[in-house]
Amino acid sequence: QVQLVESGGGLAQPGGSLRLSCVAAGIAFSRYYMAWYRQVPGQQRDLVAAITTFGGTHYADSVKGRFTISRDTAKKTAYLQMNNLKPGDTAVYYCNANPVDHSKYTEYWGQGTQVTVSS
Repeated sequence: QVQLVESGGGLAQPGGSLRLSCVAAGIAFSRYYMAWYRQVPGQQRDLVAAITTFGGTHYADSVKGRFTISRDTAKKTAYLQMNNLKPGDTAVYYCNANPVDHSKYTEYWGQGTQVTVSS
């Protein structure tokens, strides 16, 4: 059974840090791009950061220099280190596994983890 299980969300103060984790069970992890999205109620789900199978990264302009995405193939886990958090980072964060070859594999989403940045 395929599962993307996120953890690490919670409440942080402005300027603080959180580290999100996404454990991917039941997929060929090395054949997937991994990404983090976030969504505020009533708004679309937006890409925050993505990492390729070879470690190349892409970030939304709003998080460049503050967030770092990484992956550990042996642990089948993707991470999002979030530093210097701002109230505008408050959202539900979703892990995404997007296959390199869509003809062989399926895209998956995690259930989401709430991140709240407030003093």
